[in-house]
Amino acid sequence: MIQLVSLAGALLILIPFAATQLHRLAIQTVSYQLLNLIGSGALTTVAIINSQYGFILLEGVWALVSLYGLASVMRQNPKSPSPPGVS
Repeated sequence: MIQLVSLAGALLILIPFAATQLHRLAIQTVSYQLLNLIGSGALTTVAIINSQYGFILLEGVWALVSLYGLASVMRQNPKSPSPPGVS
């Protein structure tokens, strides 16, 4: 079960990253920031369960930065979380 959570968390980070590299998703969107937050949160949880302190630091900071990014995007567009046509 832990491996499934870990794989899902990694995919939730890698998919939006790849999408930005392919110009399919903008970084300043709710979907990008939210996927990063959920993915890094899942990986932080797995790291805590396995007492992997380096990964706790890495993924915990990633989650906090994603949370900040999500809050910033939502402040910029309080009514429309993403521009039309950009997920």
